[in-house]
Amino acid sequence: MDYRILVDSCTDLPKKLKEDEHIKIIPLTLRIDDKIFVDNEDLNQSDLLKTMKESPNSPKSACPSPQDYLNEFDVEGDIYVVTISSALSGSNNSAELAKKIYLEEHPNKNIAIFDSRSASVGQTLISMKIKEYITEGLKFEEIVSKVNAFRSGMNTKFVLESLENLRKSGRLSNLKAVVANVLNIKPIMGATAEGTITKLEQARGISKALINMATIIEHDVIKPKERILGIAHCNCIERAMFIKDEILKRVPFKDIFIVDTAGVSSVYANEGGIIVAY
Repeated sequence: MDYRILVDSCTDLPKKLKEDEHIKIIPLTLRIDDKIFVDNEDLNQSDLLKTMKESPNSPKSACPSPQDYLNEFDVEGDIYVVTISSALSGSNNSAELAKKIYLEEHPNKNIAIFDSRSASVGQTLISMKIKEYITEGLKFEEIVSKVNAFRSGMNTKFVLESLENLRKSGRLSNLKAVVANVLNIKPIMGATAEGTITKLEQARGISKALINMATIIEHDVIKPKERILGIAHCNCIERAMFIKDEILKRVPFKDIFIVDTAGVSSVYANEGGIIVAY
């Protein structure tokens, strides 16, 4: 069956999906001071994290251009694109513009652009759902409808070890960041229905924050036996295993996968950060 699923590089894929010939990652570019990181398979996460930590400035990201997406449209079969939340990046706008340009010359081509309203493993779950429906033999229009419904019922949450990137970017005052660090306060954050970020709760210490997040998931998850839990960690596999165990004590998910964050997700999560979606 001919089809292609395009995902921007904020999508943190398990190894099996990275090797899937139907899936292609479109990289974003990261800049820290005068150093450029292309978020592809050659990116060195350790170097990225070290550079972020040493710089007084906030990392900057550049989304893929419309041409980057256009270059991947000219293949046989339907095209599905999954991007990081449009509230966080221009990647979705680039994909939409590429679709508009391509359809002017190829009006019969099926191209669906999904604003994940999420990031990282949230994007991964949407990509997996697209593939599942294709494998089941559903038609393009039905796949689009069902994936949009899945996205509307999906939840994304994360816990940050460090607030430094929020402070550097101006999203958190220096005073609040200092107080949070001194008191060891860890925020539990989540994605809104519109794809923006909101604070759900906070706790003293990372373990307590992760346990609280597991409890929140227990209370808001719907039909977990039909859902997959995705966990992404930024260079902290032990912490990922801890939150997996805490969640599974409370919620019987159908399946689970754990991945390390790539470049863009590492910038958002920072070292020690945990992202979950379900």
